[in-house]
Amino acid sequence: MSVHYNTAEFETEIHIDPFGFREYDARWLYPDNINLRGVQLLGQALGTLLHREDIQPEIITGHDYRSYSMTIKQALIIGLMSAGVKVHDIGLCTTPAAYFAQFELDCPAVAMVTASHNENGWTGVKMGAHRPLTFGPELMNKLKEICMKGDTEIRQGGSYEYHDHIGRNYIADLVQGVALDRPLKVVTACGNGTAALYAPEALRRMGCEVIEQDCELDFTFPHVNPNPEDMAMLHRLRGAVLENGADIGFAFDGDGDRCGVVDETGEEIFADKMGVLLARYLSRHHPKAQFVVDVKSTELYKTDPVLQENEARTDYWITGHSYIKRRVKDIDALAGFEKSGHFFFNAPIGRGYDDGILSAITICQMLDEAKDKTMSDLKSSLQNTWSSPTMSPFCADEKKYDVVRDITQHFRKLYMAQEKILGRKIREIIDVNGVRVVLEDGTWGLIRASSNKPCLVVVVESPTSKQDMHDMFAELDKVLQKYDGIGEYDQKMEIAV
Repeated sequence: MSVHYNTAEFETEIHIDPFGFREYDARWLYPDNINLRGVQLLGQALGTLLHREDIQPEIITGHDYRSYSMTIKQALIIGLMSAGVKVHDIGLCTTPAAYFAQFELDCPAVAMVTASHNENGWTGVKMGAHRPLTFGPELMNKLKEICMKGDTEIRQGGSYEYHDHIGRNYIADLVQGVALDRPLKVVTACGNGTAALYAPEALRRMGCEVIEQDCELDFTFPHVNPNPEDMAMLHRLRGAVLENGADIGFAFDGDGDRCGVVDETGEEIFADKMGVLLARYLSRHHPKAQFVVDVKSTELYKTDPVLQENEARTDYWITGHSYIKRRVKDIDALAGFEKSGHFFFNAPIGRGYDDGILSAITICQMLDEAKDKTMSDLKSSLQNTWSSPTMSPFCADEKKYDVVRDITQHFRKLYMAQEKILGRKIREIIDVNGVRVVLEDGTWGLIRASSNKPCLVVVVESPTSKQDMHDMFAELDKVLQKYDGIGEYDQKMEIAV
């Protein structure tokens, strides 16, 4: 039944769109796809799931800075308490601060109300029950089934406690034992999102000179959407870096678990290339280190001579913060790097969860150790490849997985028939997550379904030329355009070398 805003039904009936349950978190347009009674049901279902999975019924809650996030969280809390869960509310915070609170308060579960980098109008919940992990498909499907069947259990014992100290402790934990020998001037771009609560102060306390850009909290996001994969945010950051003669610029997403980088020349460094630089730095201190990266990431993790010399090993895995986080834990990797900017550091650096500010701090430490080298010097030491940003053409949620399955079969048939693309043989098909088509010279292209929005994801890279990168994109796009309902790309084909 459709329930519309500003009606009696919206206030009294439960409305929750099943398509809001994604692979590893939940996202809805509010109030179009979910109402507050639907959010209460979600809380009841989550509490019911904790009991049925024999997980201690205590949970951390927090919310990002959007006009409706606190209201959504309060409805969620009502549902959780009605299911017999003790709620530890840490208030307005970033997602990593909520993860930190799980350790600080010795609490197994988390429910962070955030739409992350999604545009205004979106809401959602990132959930976990075994720190530092977040839900994967198995628990998300169980939660969805409980919700959509209304199969919740009301229990006694629910309670509520508010904690106002977590933010202070979180910043102190980030900078503990960190000190720079070299003064760095950095720009922190927060897009008026929640990361502004912590990023400028944390970087100042570790010894950086900080220039703030869009660090006033404003849920209208008046300048750019806080998404470090969006070229608009990186271009705005570029201007501040050049104007202030900064050593580096950091762009944080709306809930603070991702970080984008612009070097001192104003050039963006895509997160997979930054991951290679960090892997070099970390593997010098931890020989034979194991890393995990997602299928959108550069081939340099396989071919970089410094990583080979340090005997570093890299595992390519499924895109998505929940998948990479779990893989890092399962194989005891030192770190995981996702092209979207989610970086995961295990001990002794971090606790295994993704944290954009910790990423920025680690990058500053790397630059500090490089002595007189600049960020662009470090970047130029990598082999040249021509890479696209992550591009996302619209594709409806109910169609996107079928489209990707068909396209995977198409390219696998070409591979089996030994047909060529751009006049070259297909060296490898990686279909752990969508389809990554790798040509014999290392040029590759990826098409996969987005895990949290109604769109596909397209990425291409070539180690040979800018033209090859464009030609590979054209090949993928030609296949995509055969399907009805494929919309415009969210951003243009820009190049990072």
